[in-house]
Amino acid sequence: MRRLKWWQQLLYQLGLAAIALFVLVPMWGVVYLAFDGSVKGSPTTFRIWPEQFTLSVFQYLWTQSYQVPPFPRLLRNSLVVSGGAAILSVAFGASMAYAFARYRFPGRRAGLLGLLLGALLPPVALMVPLYILLSAIGIRTSLFGLMVVYTSFSMPFCIWNMRAAFQAVPAELEESAFLDGATPLVAFWRVTMPLALPAIAVAALIAFLIGYSEFAMGWLFVESSQNVTLAMAISGSAGRGTQSWSFLAALAILMSLPVVVIFLVLQRHLLDRMLFGPVGD
Repeated sequence: MRRLKWWQQLLYQLGLAAIALFVLVPMWGVVYLAFDGSVKGSPTTFRIWPEQFTLSVFQYLWTQSYQVPPFPRLLRNSLVVSGGAAILSVAFGASMAYAFARYRFPGRRAGLLGLLLGALLPPVALMVPLYILLSAIGIRTSLFGLMVVYTSFSMPFCIWNMRAAFQAVPAELEESAFLDGATPLVAFWRVTMPLALPAIAVAALIAFLIGYSEFAMGWLFVESSQNVTLAMAISGSAGRGTQSWSFLAALAILMSLPVVVIFLVLQRHLLDRMLFGPVGD
């Protein structure tokens, strides 16, 4: 590897520092707003440290929420919807991904192309068909209906991601299991799935994040305030402009905690995902 000159190394480090500041400064702005008790409305200046450090905003949000439903229910709705979407995406997507990875059948390439187009389509393109379908079966305004909506958004990506992982697992391992008397289902469950677990973890995390952070489409499928998710509540409060930015910053921090916890739990599988090399068609 060619050694960089001192001025090249300096420019390289300055560029990395500028990128880091571009990412970290807005994040720190949210943190200091959440802990600054002096901010009553929108902030007028940027501070490095809160002027009046306090935890009262978090206590108020958890115990006496300024909106209906209260924060614990908002968090529960978000976790139920996004967690359910992740489970459905992985459960239904794994079987389809395995079929595309292992079998050759008429329409296989057309099906893969259709899934790719589905992954590239903006979610707004699915609004009308989902609205009609969920209304026809009577679940449009329920949390389960919202779960189905977010599952439809994440399924194409999950299928493509898990298909690549299943292709990376040598078929000879399954054939050895067949020789030992295993059924195709047992071979998939005991051999292929554990080896593809990193990709499944990535797919589950992406599906969870899609359902956990989406709010624009959700308003079309929610009529009762008791079914509002945390992301929808934050967007609604920010749109009205009636709440202090300290409350919005505290909500954003509380909303990010489950994602951080899930990432810490799955980090070993997420890092193992890099072990999969290039795969064939």
